[in-house]
Amino acid sequence: MLERLFQLKAHNTNVRTEILAGVTTFLAMAYILFVNPSILGETGMDKGAIFVATCLAAAIGSVTMGLIANYPIALAPGMGLNAFFTYTVVLHMGHTWQVALGAVFLSAVMFFLLSIFRIREWIVNSIPLPLRSAIAAGIGLFLALIALHNAGIVVDNPATLVGLGDLKQPAPILATLGFFLIVGLESLKVRGAVLIGILVVTIASILMGVTPFGGVVSMPPSLAPTFLQLDIAGALDVGLVSVIFAFLFVDLFDNSGTLIGVAKRAGLMGKDGHMPKMGRALIADSTAAMAGSLLGTSTTTSYIESAAGVSAGGRTGLTAIVVAVLFLLALFFAPLAGSVPAFATAPALLFVAVLMASGLAEINWDDVTEAAPVVVTALAMPLTYSIANGIAFGFISWTAVKLISGRHRDLNPALVILSILFVIKLGWFNA
Repeated sequence: MLERLFQLKAHNTNVRTEILAGVTTFLAMAYILFVNPSILGETGMDKGAIFVATCLAAAIGSVTMGLIANYPIALAPGMGLNAFFTYTVVLHMGHTWQVALGAVFLSAVMFFLLSIFRIREWIVNSIPLPLRSAIAAGIGLFLALIALHNAGIVVDNPATLVGLGDLKQPAPILATLGFFLIVGLESLKVRGAVLIGILVVTIASILMGVTPFGGVVSMPPSLAPTFLQLDIAGALDVGLVSVIFAFLFVDLFDNSGTLIGVAKRAGLMGKDGHMPKMGRALIADSTAAMAGSLLGTSTTTSYIESAAGVSAGGRTGLTAIVVAVLFLLALFFAPLAGSVPAFATAPALLFVAVLMASGLAEINWDDVTEAAPVVVTALAMPLTYSIANGIAFGFISWTAVKLISGRHRDLNPALVILSILFVIKLGWFNA
């Protein structure tokens, strides 16, 4: 049955290798079980329900990817998108988390339609590669600011906006040591380095009496507080158009980049340089995002950590199915997730930020018409506390700079249209 479903021999793999790859991928991305409830919980959502929604969304997404596309790519609520959900849409813009979930659902529906009608290729191809790298780097810097704040290393200061926290407190000390541990283990190619870092900091904080211990295993918490609580009507408000677009936009490029990156490493790319089942993979991703919003979590997307499983030999959807099973088993470890303090997940956020900021290395810094919009995009996200604003500033600055410098050939209709829409949004509907 497994051979018929996943064509193991054709992909030069076997059941044992696929299981090992699935376990490897799960260990690489299991940190989301602790980070997602920590971030989304700040909106007032029930952390126990978020934990269950995270497990189920990851399981549904990974199963869908494995069965529909037969790719060794796992899914879970995306980093950056959960931060945008909490810190921009809810805490900064003042919308309820129910409305934010409605925006996630609508963006997923749009993503699904774009995938069905193959409009995605037109949108992706219209955005310059430097801007795509800038968006990823900007999200990384945004996550870094959140991580440093959660660790107590960066605090608010009325005179200078931000300042240095009290570094003698346990939280910044443990968070710093946790970050060093994660980076060190990752450089040594230790599987589950991020997860190990979170658990070590958590155990240390419990032993020092800084945080209480809630236990390890129990029956899963109730999903009721978040299940089907999304407010779609509220998300249709004009002021939320850019929010829906930001969810869609980030998921679009994050997902496309992840799929291509993992497929290249797994040798799944066609001779023409394209993924043979990209459409199916995108449909699986958008379906998972819709399911996640119904369960009560931010946008579910493909994880670049799937590359860890590919490195361990994973080549088919069976790897993703194994990841899904492990996320279902993780449902019974809710007390452990509840014992993890925000400063224990801060090192993981900062490490993810490092990975995302690496895209800046691909920028041609000698071309100021490319470098300037990239810097504007990357800095606008953390400094305005909004991924949507960063994307808007990036599009507008790219179009304006290219027009003024007489390099009209670097523009296309989609870029110009989107830039005009962003100007209208920022000028008249930014409240």
